[in-house]
Amino acid sequence: MRSVFIIFIFSVFLLNFCAAQAVSDPQAAKFITQDITNFWNAFDKLDSTNQANPFDEYYIKKGSPGLLAFMRGRIENAGALLNTVREQKAKYVKSRDSSLKILKKEKQCRAVFMALKYLYPDAIYPPVYFVIGRFNSGGYSNPKGLIIGAEMTQPESVPFTVAHELIHYQQDSISKEKLNLLAACINEGSADFLAELISGSRPNEQTYNYGDAHEEELWNEFKKIKNDRENSHEWMYNYQPRNGYPPDLGYWIGYKITKAYYQKSKNKKKAVSDILHIKDFEKFLRDSRYELQFK
Repeated sequence: MRSVFIIFIFSVFLLNFCAAQAVSDPQAAKFITQDITNFWNAFDKLDSTNQANPFDEYYIKKGSPGLLAFMRGRIENAGALLNTVREQKAKYVKSRDSSLKILKKEKQCRAVFMALKYLYPDAIYPPVYFVIGRFNSGGYSNPKGLIIGAEMTQPESVPFTVAHELIHYQQDSISKEKLNLLAACINEGSADFLAELISGSRPNEQTYNYGDAHEEELWNEFKKIKNDRENSHEWMYNYQPRNGYPPDLGYWIGYKITKAYYQKSKNKKKAVSDILHIKDFEKFLRDSRYELQFK
């Protein structure tokens, strides 16, 4: 009996390990959507079961490796998820149809993967997990794969969102000593630029339209603070900036710098590789010649 139990545990471990593997062939990449179905199954039991919290048994305990990775700092636990669902039930109901439409987006996402393969032959393709969280994260990439928050993602934006996180998966990590505002903005903005390139979709319209309309003014402000800490200003990771700006202008300025670098490069495939493996962000900014347009 003990040996059977050990074999079972090993099989579960092996299944999760294999599910988390990245591949070099975009056609072989995995798209895992079971967590969306499981969430709504649990949601429907919310008022029709004697169980206090159906999300524990029917969602989290049945969760994919992507959902389990999404727990820390996002879902946290079944109790926190239940509280959020009860507090924002109308928002979840409104997101239901959109999240279920995501189940049909695999073909478009795989086309994004193929486009990156053309521009960057060394690309690696992790599994893509679509999960439902607490309206606090649209997605991120981690060693287990790309994890997309389906309740915060409109079906038409799925290819771009997946593309953005796919680029993050290819990027070199940034050391703490280099993680200033400039590095953070280029890291996110370059993911937006390359995601647009391979998906054909434009990033956040509100932020980008505002940035384009005030470009020189914003650049003059940004260049004074670009060497400050990553989180020391309103430019990054802030959905409601106090200064009246639209959210995440740092993505926009990083996009503009990256686009300038790409456009001036004669060898576009080398440019993509350069963008993914930036060693010196100040040098990348100088090499982009972005600032010269304001001289």
